[in-house]
Amino acid sequence: MFQQPLDMQPPHPPPPVPPVPARRPLLKTAPRLGAVARAVTAANSTSRSVGERVMYARKQRLVLQKNPVTGGTPITPEEAVTLRQVTFGSALVPPRTDWLRSGLVFREPEQPLGFGLVAARSTTGGLLSVVQAQVIKHLLFDSAPRDAQRKVDELLRPTLMQQQEALIHAISIILWRAGEKTCSRVCLPQDLPIVAASQNFLPDGVTEKLHLYEFTTLEDLQIFIKRYSYMFQEETGPGMMLLLYSAVLSRGPSKVMKDLDNDKAFLMGAAEEGSHCVIMLLLTGRATPYLHNGVIYVGDEDHYALPQFGVLARTEVGLLWDEATGSDDESRKPGSRLKTPSLPVWVIRCAGHYGVIFSTNRELLRNYHAERRFELQYYTCEGGYCQMTVDTRYEEDQNSSKETNRENSVIPQLEKVIHTK
Repeated sequence: MFQQPLDMQPPHPPPPVPPVPARRPLLKTAPRLGAVARAVTAANSTSRSVGERVMYARKQRLVLQKNPVTGGTPITPEEAVTLRQVTFGSALVPPRTDWLRSGLVFREPEQPLGFGLVAARSTTGGLLSVVQAQVIKHLLFDSAPRDAQRKVDELLRPTLMQQQEALIHAISIILWRAGEKTCSRVCLPQDLPIVAASQNFLPDGVTEKLHLYEFTTLEDLQIFIKRYSYMFQEETGPGMMLLLYSAVLSRGPSKVMKDLDNDKAFLMGAAEEGSHCVIMLLLTGRATPYLHNGVIYVGDEDHYALPQFGVLARTEVGLLWDEATGSDDESRKPGSRLKTPSLPVWVIRCAGHYGVIFSTNRELLRNYHAERRFELQYYTCEGGYCQMTVDTRYEEDQNSSKETNRENSVIPQLEKVIHTK
């Protein structure tokens, strides 16, 4: 059977083209599209502006950007031994787990007590209370102009960004003060250990990995702390230990030993929640055990008078001490420069526990009439919180029996500490 060549076969007919529907006039649909666009835009802007809030994940600390730690000067074996001895008393015994596994962690942002740091009771309580006091000071008095109309409830419910800013400010100010506002040092660990175990040093997982960074301006220090803030905030990281180490290095280990005024002493001491020398180092920049004002010369006719350096200037954040904690030695009781700071925020030790009391009224310590009746708030990082009204007015015609009965009654320890002010 004859077949026609392929190249001579007739082409297939093209498929039919469907008719193009007639277009509707654009002038009739444009207004409708514009209205829909405006409605969608308004809905989006409304959803973002309700309460001016931004929704974050429940565990905000996990979303912090983690920049790898690079650069710096590796710590030498001699520096590692000295740092451990001055801070914890021995380089052959590792620090307690409280320091190796405790970070600076906030509560949930934009919630009641959102300004608060949280931690279990441990030897880090004193250091954490000082950081907490600095955070509260920044939120209430530093983050907004003095004449601004501010809502206290909003200031004490900071956003995640405000929490970060307050913590960066607190750490920077503490280290800058310890470095006498001229030169501060920060230590951060890297991955590989630098100092090997020896007869003089036992590794603890942190000290042998440290690198040191030095700063001569507060701005550079704040930028660096902001970049590596996650190192201080990891819940199971050594954040508190890094802050304490950095404060010691900023002050200088030799100066810290001179401040302690005892060749056998070390910074942490044996107190349950840390020595008050740690408090003084972070509050005043000097690790002195003496709480009185100025310098007192102590001696007798058989010995030369030696100086005891107390608080040399009025502090921004104060310190109140319960009478049971101290002794009859007046040098171990806070002087007026600690009792009357420039701002109404105090680190307080009551019944062996550290906390913070504060007032939202900036004029409390500047106006005599404001001290007659005022509000105070008390917060501890272990979870304690209360609000109280303090009334310093009293009936002058009270007889001695009533006064005696009051003195013998069971007065809460916190009220006793406030009365020392």
